[in-house]
Amino acid sequence: MIALLLRDLRLAVRAGGGFGLGLAFFLLVAVLVPLGVGPEGGTLAKIAPGILWVGALLACLLSLDRIFALDFEDGSLDLLATAPIPLEGAVAIKSAAHWLVTGLPLTLAAPVLGVLLHLPGNGYLWLVASLALGTPALSVIGTFGAALTVGLKRGGLLLSLLVLPLYVPTLIFGAEVVKRGAAGMAVEVPLLLLAGITLGAAAVLPFASALALRINLR
Repeated sequence: MIALLLRDLRLAVRAGGGFGLGLAFFLLVAVLVPLGVGPEGGTLAKIAPGILWVGALLACLLSLDRIFALDFEDGSLDLLATAPIPLEGAVAIKSAAHWLVTGLPLTLAAPVLGVLLHLPGNGYLWLVASLALGTPALSVIGTFGAALTVGLKRGGLLLSLLVLPLYVPTLIFGAEVVKRGAAGMAVEVPLLLLAGITLGAAAVLPFASALALRINLR
């Protein structure tokens, strides 16, 4: 399984659409919002938690269609389905690889972009914490959507339509953690809800994704 993880990391870097594209998109969001809204620090500080989380969510969405696409095209997905390791384990590894090349770089870069949006000082720790806790859920949910649409021509739009409604709870609670943290308020409730979403998605969706892959490979 470690070999599969390393293979997916290499493919993500070589095939493009990995952390470079996601980071570039995240940076563009942080730069364009002040140009559209205005440079007033007070206004930017109010909307910074939501903007940063929306940017991270959309950046994760960019590379979802590549999770299974390359394996489906070269036949590797059929081999994974018949390999000794459970297909559910292979799906979990692919979700982890997607998070390592997308979610983790976005989490590490978020404080720098928070400066551009005048995020209050108290919010930086909670921004990193919420993204570190919430972006794995984005990868797992996105992997489920990619499994449903694997093999479809031009399935990227359908994938986005399927995944975005499932992303909404993570977005709401992730932004709420940053908002409350920046205001000096208690963050335990949204943080626990965010953790619950991530743990629930990680526990259930690999099995659903594996089932969807088996159906699509028949």
